[in-house]
Amino acid sequence: MQEQEKNKERVVVYIDGFNLYFGMREAGFDNCRWLNLKALVQNLLHTNQTLVDIYYFTSRVSNNPDKQKRQSTYIDALESEGIIVVYGNYQDGTEECKRCGNIWRIAKEKMTDVNIATSIIIHAFQNKYDAAMLISGDSDLVPPIKSVHENFNNKRVFVVFPPKRHNSSMSYVAKGSFIIGRRKLVESQFGDEVISLSGYKLRRPKSWE
Repeated sequence: MQEQEKNKERVVVYIDGFNLYFGMREAGFDNCRWLNLKALVQNLLHTNQTLVDIYYFTSRVSNNPDKQKRQSTYIDALESEGIIVVYGNYQDGTEECKRCGNIWRIAKEKMTDVNIATSIIIHAFQNKYDAAMLISGDSDLVPPIKSVHENFNNKRVFVVFPPKRHNSSMSYVAKGSFIIGRRKLVESQFGDEVISLSGYKLRRPKSWE
């Protein structure tokens, strides 16, 4: 049994949280947001692969208490499954309509692509994986994919696209790619209640039902 595990391809998973979330929203999969990412990954792995770690990259939302509460609940649920959460940040700013002159507040996520790129390359150097599963459709991640393949002949990065996030430039440089289908998302939901690491009951947000 130990020999079988030893011969399996070690996989570390890197998930672009907002890219996945907004891809599902754009596809109309709103009832899939209570997504157990560990269950999803296990549904995507082949029998000759073994899971090492899952990294979830996101930023804390701000200035919206309801969204903040839902996000905190979801992150606590992910951490209960042993998923490692890596934070970027949100930067407040404004945009102006060039036609009408109206100004509105926006918040932009920063650092997620840099954090993912850094992690994929450092973990390759540390020999943490044989294959990196990258769940994202962000073309800014093309350079780190190429870098891994150019500098580590025994490693590969394959891309799993969220719904509505297929990117041909990423497909071209990746060593394998496919799109997450709705069935995999539906099959990989948390139960209505999840016990957090601190022992609290976490419930699926009402608006996610």
